[in-house]
Amino acid sequence: MEYKIVNRNTGATYFLNEKEKTNFFIKNKLQNYNEINLTEQRRTRINKMLDVVAHLAIVGASILATLIYIQNYC
Repeated sequence: MEYKIVNRNTGATYFLNEKEKTNFFIKNKLQNYNEINLTEQRRTRINKMLDVVAHLAIVGASILATLIYIQNYC
């Protein structure tokens, strides 16, 4: 996993993997830093995009079915 660590006082940003993060917080206090899990953030963003694609596919299928019905029975 990848993490973005931001110092709350100075705004310094660090990009660390799991092992580096563990070593980093051995030397530094956790309350001084804001920790963001980039892997989880990326996964959430991809899932949101897939949800939009699924909804668009359902809407497209219903429009197509309506058009086929109108063409065949009207």
